[in-house]
Amino acid sequence: MIRFLINIAISLITAAVGLLVTSWILPDFHLDAAGFIVAVLVFTIAQAILAPFIFNMARQYASAILGGIGLVSTFVALLIASLFPNGIRVDGIVTWILATLIMWIITALGTWLLGLWWLKGRVEERRANP
Repeated sequence: MIRFLINIAISLITAAVGLLVTSWILPDFHLDAAGFIVAVLVFTIAQAILAPFIFNMARQYASAILGGIGLVSTFVALLIASLFPNGIRVDGIVTWILATLIMWIITALGTWLLGLWWLKGRVEERRANP
């Protein structure tokens, strides 16, 4: 149960950082302060639901695109988050593509790095308290 809660926290943190960085880098990616929490929650939930679903669909029907599953689920999660009012607004195809790439990189690296950091802390804790 603790691991599940840690994974949720890591997903929320990386989504928040990803949305903030994306809005700072891309002038046509608009993040409303009032809808920031909603955007983070919707993106995180959509990503958690979509990634396994899209992976299974691709594995069954188009195994050649399995490597791009993260990008596809990130794009769809951004699209769903943009449907909620006062959250995010993306103007232009190039911004959609770049926002997807930035969010994918930040959430993937963030999840990996925060996971390693948490795991390292757990290992050190167990070594200190055998």
